[in-house]
Amino acid sequence: MNNIISIPRQSLHQEVANRLRQRIIEGELDPGTKLNERELCEVMNVSRTPLREAVKMLAAEGLVELLPNRGAVVARLSEQDVLDTFEVIAGLEGLSGELAAARITAEELTEIRALQYEMRAAHARRDLPAYYGLNARIHELINAAARNPVLTQTWRNVNARLQVMRFRSNLDGTKWDQALEEHERMVEMLAERDAAGLRKLLIGHLMVKRDTVIELMRAGRLYQKQKENA
Repeated sequence: MNNIISIPRQSLHQEVANRLRQRIIEGELDPGTKLNERELCEVMNVSRTPLREAVKMLAAEGLVELLPNRGAVVARLSEQDVLDTFEVIAGLEGLSGELAAARITAEELTEIRALQYEMRAAHARRDLPAYYGLNARIHELINAAARNPVLTQTWRNVNARLQVMRFRSNLDGTKWDQALEEHERMVEMLAERDAAGLRKLLIGHLMVKRDTVIELMRAGRLYQKQKENA
């Protein structure tokens, strides 16, 4: 944590939250790690006020825990937490896909196709951070195309807790390849307006991720650094 990060003053706490979120998702800050205010303020070149606001945002998302007399630590999900949360997100994404297949516009589909192309290139480079960012955006666009604000808000709240797990499910190279193939089929089904098929595919997609995460947890490999799995 020696390189100073320059952050614009506008929406400072959101920017700090974005940077911290990325570091947690990509494994720079492991579960159970205490967030040292002084050190983080130094690195991000911010005062304690925006940092504390950012930490509160991440706590609301479930990425950080606020512990009495201990401060903030990176959250750790138990195996049961993982099972329960993936069960919910699978249902939400399945519904999003079903509705999106019926409601998506040509412009939205074009944007998703373009992101899919970029994601395929990131996969070929084995650039997991870039791949994950594009992947997350595709899922957001599918959800938005469902045109249901209640569904969108619920999905965002639940999905926030699983960002670390969704990122790390791709540490298994074979499963990462499978995920890319499933995304290719998602785009095809959107184009074909196959609502039932897309719902089934998205639920299965999330169940594979759940099983991969559980396997990695049980093998003690979930929190290995990315470079060890490249």
